[in-house]
Amino acid sequence: MKFARGLALLCAASLPDALEAAVATSEAGMNPIRKVVTLLQDMQKKVTEEGEKDKELYEKFECYCKSGTSDLTASISSAETAGVETSADVKTAKEKKTLTEEELKTAQDDRVAAKAAIEEATALREKEAATYSAEESEYKTNIAAITKAVAALEKGMTGFLQTHTASVVRKIVTDNKDMDESERELLLSFLSSDEQSQSQYSPQSGEVVGILKQLKDEMSKTLADLTGEEDSSIKNYDALMEAKKKEIAALSAAIETKLAKVGELGVTIANLENEAGDAAASLAADQEYLAELEKSCGTKASEWEERQKLRAEELVALSETIKVLNDD
Repeated sequence: MKFARGLALLCAASLPDALEAAVATSEAGMNPIRKVVTLLQDMQKKVTEEGEKDKELYEKFECYCKSGTSDLTASISSAETAGVETSADVKTAKEKKTLTEEELKTAQDDRVAAKAAIEEATALREKEAATYSAEESEYKTNIAAITKAVAALEKGMTGFLQTHTASVVRKIVTDNKDMDESERELLLSFLSSDEQSQSQYSPQSGEVVGILKQLKDEMSKTLADLTGEEDSSIKNYDALMEAKKKEIAALSAAIETKLAKVGELGVTIANLENEAGDAAASLAADQEYLAELEKSCGTKASEWEERQKLRAEELVALSETIKVLNDD
């Protein structure tokens, strides 16, 4: 069957020329069969040479297909791996940015709270200072008045009860809720006495003076305690201010750093996403080209197989025809 097909092809393509040459040879006195055999052998050689050239070209193309397919496959695999890594990098960068933004907000809130604490502490300190200033002034005035009263009484009572100092002492005694009631009554009685009673007062008895000195000592102690509390409050306030100012400075530095980091991460994310987009486009192009290359190579391989098959059938037909003619 193969021989018949090959012979048909051979006859259609070459035999007319061979017969024409044989007739010409016969007319010239040459053996026509030998001439046809020679022509067929030349055809056989030509078909073989064309087959070798075709094979050489196809092998080059096949090498191109294999190397191109291998390179594209490797490139696609690398791009897919890089795409996964880039996606992971984008995710990591976004998580870092979110965390940094949360830390930034916390630092900003803490700085606001620290400034508010300074304002609150300052307002309280000013209020305490004003209270202390008023109390200090009152205590110093009262102590000074009692000191004058004691000095005047120790020198003699003449005209003392009509002085402003006596009025101040009277008010001190009246307003003092911590005094012993009997001592209060004694002092108020003395301070309210008339001129005749004054003349009867003996500085040597010292009872009134003693009570006034005791009152002065108590007031001096109270003033000292208030002063100590004020000094302690000032010290605590100063320490708080120093700590809060350091805290605010540290928070401000952290805020500046985190703001810069948020900006840098934003740029990084944008760049990574751009890279991912470009890589995805390039990957899609490589995949499309690989598909086209595989299709083209497959088509060429099929065509090559078909040419090989036809050429083989042609060579078989030539060989068998030559054999038949030689046998005759």
